[in-house]
Amino acid sequence: MSRMHNPAHPGEVLREWLPEGMTVTSAAKELQVSRVTLSKVLNGNSGITAQMALRLSAWLGTSPDVWMGMQTQFDLWQAGQQPRPNIKPLERLAA
Repeated sequence: MSRMHNPAHPGEVLREWLPEGMTVTSAAKELQVSRVTLSKVLNGNSGITAQMALRLSAWLGTSPDVWMGMQTQFDLWQAGQQPRPNIKPLERLAA
């Protein structure tokens, strides 16, 4: 699969938003989350929850939808890489 279609994990994007030289510890303190929680997101080991999206939007002046949207795109792409059953479309009864 082409890397081009692989959306970035929101944690990768978040890493770019952090000011140069800001530690994970100080960023976590600003967001009022544990260092472990933020570290997992930044390293792509945890997804962005609705709660985290709200915290990030308040802190960074973004919309929470931006972060949730990135997470959804990432999750859908990941799911699309897995084998799927052959599901037939639902046939609608004629009214």
